[in-house]
Amino acid sequence: MKKKVFVSGCYDLLHSGHVAFFKEASTYGDLYVGIGSDKTVEELKGRLTINSELERLYMVKAIRYVTDAFINSGNGIMDFEEQLKALQPDCFVVNEDGYSPKKKELCKELGIELVVLNRIPSSGLPERSTTSLRNGNKSQLPYRIDLAGTWIDQVYVSKYAPGWAITLSLEPIIEYNERCGMSTSTRNAAKKIWPYTLPLEKPEKLAEILFRYENKPGNEFVSGAQDAIGICMPGLVRHYYDNDYWPKKIESIHTEEILCWLEEHLYMVLLWPRKQGLELMHNTEINKTNVTQLAMASEAVWNAILAKDLQAFASAFLKSFKAQTTMFPEMLNNEINEVIASYKNEALAWKLAGAGGGGYLILVSEKPIKDAIKIKIRRKNTGI
Repeated sequence: MKKKVFVSGCYDLLHSGHVAFFKEASTYGDLYVGIGSDKTVEELKGRLTINSELERLYMVKAIRYVTDAFINSGNGIMDFEEQLKALQPDCFVVNEDGYSPKKKELCKELGIELVVLNRIPSSGLPERSTTSLRNGNKSQLPYRIDLAGTWIDQVYVSKYAPGWAITLSLEPIIEYNERCGMSTSTRNAAKKIWPYTLPLEKPEKLAEILFRYENKPGNEFVSGAQDAIGICMPGLVRHYYDNDYWPKKIESIHTEEILCWLEEHLYMVLLWPRKQGLELMHNTEINKTNVTQLAMASEAVWNAILAKDLQAFASAFLKSFKAQTTMFPEMLNNEINEVIASYKNEALAWKLAGAGGGGYLILVSEKPIKDAIKIKIRRKNTGI
């Protein structure tokens, strides 16, 4: 009998990239497709689908490479779990940006082979993604990742010791999940001001507009400025906080050699969205000693990047993350520690994007990490 193959996804705005994926997956056997429900897509992506789950099911079933398709009954990034157990396929096929350690763990538990494919368009066709098609292939608002100094943009942290936060602005080559440390809440606020692209204004001015828009007078919680700066200011940026919500100084690097070096050594792995109700402010250890360690590590990260010293960068990167998690122990849990442990033979350093508790794991590596997501840093004058 032919092998059974399973794939799962949203498949909104069906395009040639989806068909190419189905075609390649079907070479492994009879293809069965699990489709995320409308509720799941809204939860993970923070938006409504263009096509309803029934429309998406109808279109996927019509593709000749697909043996059968169905709506997944669960929710979240593992919404397909019950269908996978019921189908008992020989292999589960994912794209590289759809890989996660949770999927690998589940497949191992069920005795299913996990196959990870690269995104390669069919001959003569352009590369397609739902992200680009949603806006007519126009550029979208960027995302950001925090490299070091995370939390120092909060006054209750920087009042103990001043220091730098370091961010990278990213091109939206994939649609990152909500509640995963990619500042999607600030990006969603930015969409209300600039629905498709950032205007051609000074980036620092745009960051201040976004920061003020998100933090309206009377807000109980002040969203840190690093998110607005990371989204609006291209390249590698560091911003200096000293007992204030807006930085005293901002510096940026746009040297192509350095940005390419970072792209070569930074990778990301999807974990899972941060759980609702997670209290990161429990059991904190915010004091002069720990904040000083955070500030010193951030300074060391910056200097190592300027020198393109990978070993020094990795060492400082780890120290910054350790300082974060010492101050905010709830950022980590046993599940996250297990994933980190699984990459210790491949990566030189690691940290969680954003506030932790889930999200994306950022890895520093000398060599490419299999099945991890590569980043694309936003350059100046890209129109994004």
